[in-house]
Amino acid sequence: MTRASKPKPRARKKKIQANILNRIILSTVVAVFLNNIIILISLEYFNIRNQDWIDKWFTFVITPIFIINFVLTFLFLTRRMVKDIIHLEQGLQVIAEGNLEYRVAVDRQDELGRVASSINHMTEQLQLQMQKERDLEKSKMDLISGISHDLRTPLTSIIGYIELLRTDSFQDKAEYDRFIQNTYNKATHLKKLLDDLFEYTRLTSADTRLELNKIDLNQLMGQLLFEFEPIAKENDIHIERRLGDSPVPAYIDSNKLARAIDNLLMNALKYSLKPGVITVRMNIYHDFITVEVENKGKPITGEQMDKLFERFYKVDYSRSSEGIQSGSGLGLSIARNIAELHQGTLTLQHVDNVFTFQLKLPRSAKT
Repeated sequence: MTRASKPKPRARKKKIQANILNRIILSTVVAVFLNNIIILISLEYFNIRNQDWIDKWFTFVITPIFIINFVLTFLFLTRRMVKDIIHLEQGLQVIAEGNLEYRVAVDRQDELGRVASSINHMTEQLQLQMQKERDLEKSKMDLISGISHDLRTPLTSIIGYIELLRTDSFQDKAEYDRFIQNTYNKATHLKKLLDDLFEYTRLTSADTRLELNKIDLNQLMGQLLFEFEPIAKENDIHIERRLGDSPVPAYIDSNKLARAIDNLLMNALKYSLKPGVITVRMNIYHDFITVEVENKGKPITGEQMDKLFERFYKVDYSRSSEGIQSGSGLGLSIARNIAELHQGTLTLQHVDNVFTFQLKLPRSAKT
């Protein structure tokens, strides 16, 4: 119901009072009519037989008769209303006992009908809220489970290497150095997992705000690719740039967007065929800009593709690069959250084993 058509509380109050008053007036009219009939019949009857009884007792008898007629008529006229009120009370009791699937029957167009509709609306909202709380609780449990699983492996490795070093369980200096390096690598990996978790939690918070500034997106992309090329070369990956030469001004949060693009590049690096090529394109349109990261990799199923942006979801490690440690499964979720914070989108196209992630951003994002 729209705000314009919804009665104001004062008008609804008057309408309820008018309905009750109408029934009282109607009951009075019917009671008076019946009394008049009774009086006429009684006068005719007693005039013939006992005039003295009429003079002494009739006025005392007719008043109770009027009251009885009024009460009976009023009860008759309000019987459906009372029945519906009892039905509403019983419905509220059922709902209060926890049966949120129950709905009160709405077969009236008056104020009681509005009450029934309001009760049903309230029940639906409670049902949605409880489902939301259940989903939130499940989400928390999944988060704890995902964190525990991802942190356990590097932490166990760190403890194992430290134990070997603590008990001098190494053969020579070379093995000692290898244990130290492996411990450092695992600790770095653990820090990366924690950073991803912190970033994801921060981005999904209701208080997250963008720090928008006008920057040259072309320059930002160039800097990110410059920093990414060394690790790409180490993994036998060539970076093909298709960015253009002209400045691309856009209002964005440069730190967050850099994180999103870096996550897309690292995802492409992990799952590219080696040797291979990662193509980075940028297209400029009137109202928006697209950044595409494309690589060729092993095929995935439609179910895997649907889950790629879910947090903690990781495709089978057999697809990933052997030289790169597995991530937290939050990279693509973080990238999509950043895109949505900019009022943009992040999508994936998968054709002939070619994976194209497209980050679409408005040229002037709103906070």
